[in-house]
Amino acid sequence: MPAYLIGDVQGCFNSLQALLKKIKFSSDKDQLFFLGDVVNRGNQSLATLRFIKDLNSNAQMVLGNHDFHLLACTLGDKTPNSKDTFGDILNAKNALELIDFLVQQPLVIEHQNALLVHAGIPPLWSKAIVLEQSSIVEKHLQSSQAGKFINAMYYNQPYTWTDRLDEMESCRYTINACMRMRFCQADGTLEFERKMNHDTAPKGFKAWFLHKNRLLKDTDIFFGHWSGLSDVTQPHIYPTDYGCVWGGKLSAIRLKDKKIFSVNC
Repeated sequence: MPAYLIGDVQGCFNSLQALLKKIKFSSDKDQLFFLGDVVNRGNQSLATLRFIKDLNSNAQMVLGNHDFHLLACTLGDKTPNSKDTFGDILNAKNALELIDFLVQQPLVIEHQNALLVHAGIPPLWSKAIVLEQSSIVEKHLQSSQAGKFINAMYYNQPYTWTDRLDEMESCRYTINACMRMRFCQADGTLEFERKMNHDTAPKGFKAWFLHKNRLLKDTDIFFGHWSGLSDVTQPHIYPTDYGCVWGGKLSAIRLKDKKIFSVNC
C-alpha cells in the first residue's frame, strides 16, 4: 500500500483536498500519515480533523503542539487564545468524539523502519528510547486523569534529559522535544526561542538533526513543525512543513521514493 507523509495541514482543508487530488489518493490503495498540527491557525480545523478521523485505517497521525493545545483547551484547564481558530471543533455536535479520537494519537510512529514525529528526536535518543517515551506519554493521555496530566505538561523545564528525571518530568521533556524542538545542544538541552532557519542557531546550539553524535543518523526521520527550514541536505532527514497556513505550500512525500508533491496554499 503506497504511503504518503503530509506536513502541517493546520486546518487548511481545501489545500489538503487539492493535494490529495494531485497525488490521486485512493482509499482502496493508499495510506496517509499526518505529521502533526492538523488543526489551528487555518479556518477549517473541524473539517480537517473530521476528514482524517473518517479515513479510519487509511490514515494515521502524530500529535503536534497545536493538536496538544486543543486537547489542553478541552481536557485541561487552558483557554483558547485570540489566535486560535479551532472554535468550530469546540462547538461541534460531535466535539467529544473528535477529542477522543485526537487523544488516542501517538507522539511517534515507526513505519517501515522510518520514524514519524512532529518536531524532532533528541540527538542521544535511540529508537527504543523514543518509542518507549512516546508510549509512556500515550498511556497518560489515554487515562482517566488525562486533563490533570496535560496541565502538568505546560512548562519548558526540564530542558535536559537525564536518567534522574521522574516520570512526569520525563514526559514533559518528551512532549517538548517531540512536539516543539528546533534547536538543541549535543546532550539534548532544548531551546525554544529561535524559529528561523537552521543556520540561525544560538551559540552552543544546532538544529537537532545536525549534531554529529546523533544516534539515529542512519534512520529516516520525517517531521513537520519547522516551516522556516530551507536547504536541508542532511541524509535521512525529511522536513515536511512548507508553511501552508502562512501562504506557502502543502506537501506530501511518497515514502517509497521520497518524491515530493506540493500544492500552493
